[in-house]
Amino acid sequence: MDNLPWQLRLVRKSIKKKKKIKLLDECLAVDEGRAALDLGCAQGILSYFLRRKGGFWVHTDEDLENLRATREIVGGHLVQMRGVQMSFRERSFDLVVCLDYLEHVEDDRACLREIGRALKPGGELVLVTPRTGRFFWLYKLRSLLGLKLELYGHKREGYTLAALDARLREAGLAPFWRRTYSRFFSEFLELLLNFVYIKILSAEPSHSLRDGHIRPSNAAEFQAQKKSFGLYSIVYPFIWLTTRLDLVFFFLKGYNVMVRARKIPQASPSPR
Repeated sequence: MDNLPWQLRLVRKSIKKKKKIKLLDECLAVDEGRAALDLGCAQGILSYFLRRKGGFWVHTDEDLENLRATREIVGGHLVQMRGVQMSFRERSFDLVVCLDYLEHVEDDRACLREIGRALKPGGELVLVTPRTGRFFWLYKLRSLLGLKLELYGHKREGYTLAALDARLREAGLAPFWRRTYSRFFSEFLELLLNFVYIKILSAEPSHSLRDGHIRPSNAAEFQAQKKSFGLYSIVYPFIWLTTRLDLVFFFLKGYNVMVRARKIPQASPSPR
């Protein structure tokens, strides 16, 4: 266990990330012939699992620190972005995977247009983002606890399902599959863990990352929390068991959504 990269050790104790990986396994078949873009790779925590799906992968992020962490776990083919502009030719990729990135960018419409430009006709986007709307009470609790959006690196809380579909279609991307996940109990426990890490355990970050300050962002930060992580590992089975209540209260809304969309052949993104 101790020999595993710190990113994989985090995944083993993350309810949400394991659910995300399961959903990715459902919708991404192994394909050695495709060219794929991992947009907003953060510390490479999910990039490792994407690589196992085969093909030629390029991983991008705005932060050099994130790319250094990603290189530790996936190796090469890393590109630093400047804002949402991508330095790739039009129609370069069969697949773009955008996991927890859209909510971090100021101009989300421009980001989706760039994704549409980079995709080949008929190419696919897999997008994960927070979901919002009426009766998402945990966002109010998050604010009451002093966990401001900037601590997460978010420019917005998330999207309603209708608003997200509209954004995608504006960019010439047609949604055809959707799953919501992380219902009340999973999201509530994640919120409590974020609170403990941000407000109690971690020191003020030495640099600002676009994906915020809600977990260790490099090996040194993870090592500094080694004892805390050990204690968390002991109570993790009880946390996992509590999140099973989401299966009982299945009618509650999921706080995150994964969407698959296909680039409409010959479609041009709508003007602003």
